[in-house]
Amino acid sequence: MNYSKEPEAFHEFELLGWESAVDQYHDGWGNLTSQAVRPLLDALNLGTTSKLLDVASGPGYVAEEATARGCSVIGLDFSANMVKKARAVHPGLEFRIGDAQSLPFEDETFDAVSMNFGMLHLANPEVAMKEALRVLKREGCFAFTVWAPPEEALGFGAILRAVEKYGESVTVPHGPDFFFNSKPEECKIALTTVGYLAPKVMLIDLCWRLASANEFFPAFYGGTARTGGLLRRRPPEARRRIEEEVRQTVEEYRAKRRFNRDSYASCTCVGKQGLIITLIVQRGRASLYWHCRSMRQRDSSMAGRGPSL
Repeated sequence: MNYSKEPEAFHEFELLGWESAVDQYHDGWGNLTSQAVRPLLDALNLGTTSKLLDVASGPGYVAEEATARGCSVIGLDFSANMVKKARAVHPGLEFRIGDAQSLPFEDETFDAVSMNFGMLHLANPEVAMKEALRVLKREGCFAFTVWAPPEEALGFGAILRAVEKYGESVTVPHGPDFFFNSKPEECKIALTTVGYLAPKVMLIDLCWRLASANEFFPAFYGGTARTGGLLRRRPPEARRRIEEEVRQTVEEYRAKRRFNRDSYASCTCVGKQGLIITLIVQRGRASLYWHCRSMRQRDSSMAGRGPSL
């Protein structure tokens, strides 16, 4: 099981982080995370009459693209400030405040549920998977993205190596393994345990475009909740050393034309009638591992609402 041992404290840690990270996330990460939107929606195979719930909707990147495709979309995020930002950026779209682990909707309401890089910020990701299954119609689809392991997600690798080298121990609420669902086999087990069938893996590329190496550390420090929270709790001297270390690493990547092309990896899982697709962004290639379609099995024990954080 992959869950927080301190769910309420972890929830509050994440919420406070995102409430203060809205603009820096949008400015620093928007050009990267929005690149996963089209593959995410393509995997869902939405029609012009599809009803989509976008969970952890952030500034509304998925909702914007899905609406352009003719879908009816509701965006849901637990951060009031993030919802405010999404409404400001996309004034004609619907965004609500809500919890991914206790969705405020009736059973079998949506044709599809999406979550773009939100799963790794939840105290109990499997509860969110169950909730997505509960609100999906019988032939509904579920898709989510997460970052790949740090050896493939070059940006996270750079940050984590610098923290290990210079970081002093700090105390934060216990959270689930950040990269748990980045491992295809573990992700498959979690999904099939919840009630989905036949996981599938596909590799894609993302490219994080930075004007200079000096933009890298501030994007993590001020534009993320979990990683940024760890950095913000470091002593000033440790932060300075970490920042300088990652700046040098990014400069090396740029010199080798490596970081700009292959900076990140992500994982997406989709379920349509039991079809689960896992997309993992990996350096320089895209491939498909598995494809299967079959009626998804619903267990009455899965149909109720999962516990909230």
